[in-house]
Amino acid sequence: MKNINSAIIENAMNYTEYRDLINTLFAEDKTTGPIQSPAMLNYTKMNIARMRRLDKTTRLSPETLEKLEKIVEPQLWLVITEAWCGDAAQIVPVMNKMAEVQPNITLRFILRDENLEVMDAFLTNGGRSIPKLIVTVGENNEVVKSWGPRPTEVQEIVTLSKKELAAIEDEESRKIHTQAEKYNVQKWYAADKTKQIQEEILA
Repeated sequence: MKNINSAIIENAMNYTEYRDLINTLFAEDKTTGPIQSPAMLNYTKMNIARMRRLDKTTRLSPETLEKLEKIVEPQLWLVITEAWCGDAAQIVPVMNKMAEVQPNITLRFILRDENLEVMDAFLTNGGRSIPKLIVTVGENNEVVKSWGPRPTEVQEIVTLSKKELAAIEDEESRKIHTQAEKYNVQKWYAADKTKQIQEEILA
């Protein structure tokens, strides 16, 4: 996809609107996307807490601030996401911190399952993995870069886990393996303290 349709950008949410949508839906025992299950609601509940914490604790490094200062041309950061996505909860607050200190960055959010035509142009290994950051410039919203769905080290954890999962036949063992993967991913994010997220987005 060389350009993002202007109508999609016009309907995209800013960070406050995105957070408000998640909170409003959760108050009604709902989340974003077509799957409304107890598991998805539980993920959303955890993600609300994660984003609230990261909004308060995220600190941009001097290196990040220096790189952000060098952005002199206006650009749009369009993020494909969903409320239940654990990676998104760890990453989008960091993106917001970057946009807050750099007026040339306009940060907007769209939901994956409501915008599959965009999502399918930015697949990861053939999958609709999120979050996905798409950077556009100019009046025609020309796509110049994309990043995501997660830092390189986390992607390695997920990729290895999926290979191991393919060899597991017992359903209960598969569930245990999947939960272990989720734990290891969140443990990585906690230890990294957004450092690699900052580095990779601005690389």
